[in-house]
Amino acid sequence: MSIIEAIILGIIQGLSEFIPISSTAHLTIAGDLLGLIDPNDPHKWTAFIAVIQLGTMAAVLAYFRKELRSVPKSWLKENIGRSRLKYTNQSDHSRLGWLIIIGSIPIVIVGLALKDIIEGSLTKDPLIIAVSLIVLAVILFIADKTARFRKDIKDLNWKDSLIVGFGQCLALIPGSSRSGTTITTGLFLGMNRETAARFSFLLSIPAVFGSGLLEFYQSIEYLTLDSLLTLIIATVVSGISGYYAITFLINYLKSRSTLLFVVYRIALGLLILILVHQGIM
Repeated sequence: MSIIEAIILGIIQGLSEFIPISSTAHLTIAGDLLGLIDPNDPHKWTAFIAVIQLGTMAAVLAYFRKELRSVPKSWLKENIGRSRLKYTNQSDHSRLGWLIIIGSIPIVIVGLALKDIIEGSLTKDPLIIAVSLIVLAVILFIADKTARFRKDIKDLNWKDSLIVGFGQCLALIPGSSRSGTTITTGLFLGMNRETAARFSFLLSIPAVFGSGLLEFYQSIEYLTLDSLLTLIIATVVSGISGYYAITFLINYLKSRSTLLFVVYRIALGLLILILVHQGIM
């Protein structure tokens, strides 16, 4: 992988991780067209994707730095030691901490259980990616049209968090999109678009951080000085582009629907089907 290719993949990862258009789909398409995916050893590509996601996780940490300073502090203060409070008496920040913890449970269990499948060649199948892009686009469209847009983050409860957590598990299907599945689930639960996006990003932190570190540890044996350099470059670039993607989406959803992303997903899915049919992918 060249430095230019690393920069391109970093930009693609950062922009598509948070916008509900599937980073896995875009990276897999780019990797396939650039000839970077080894069909005999797909685990290396999965590890590469997981590691550069650490860059986008850094983008989340930077964007939500105020919340991420307050939430752990409040959670520890109100749940540990003699000053422990009942959940109903805890502050919004402490309750948000519980929501993130509870919502992360499903992805940990399902992710570990399906680890071998996730890292295998099946999840790089362009046909599966294309169908997933289109199907979730339709579901996202229905969610946006039927949503009540009543709930803010302070209105969420543990059931909402757990359901969104199960929605995040659908992101293990290539082409579905982590932000796409969680935002869609949030809309079905009555969240307004901005809240669905914010909670989606916050909920992604434990999953992305955990999988990224695990894959990095497991990919150490494959790393050379050259590959480490391109991996670092792709990760840094993904963090920068990811920060701008978060800013764009939060501001966009304050006054607009998700229709743009629905149309894009369907168009991209159809394009992949055409490329597969023609034998290009």
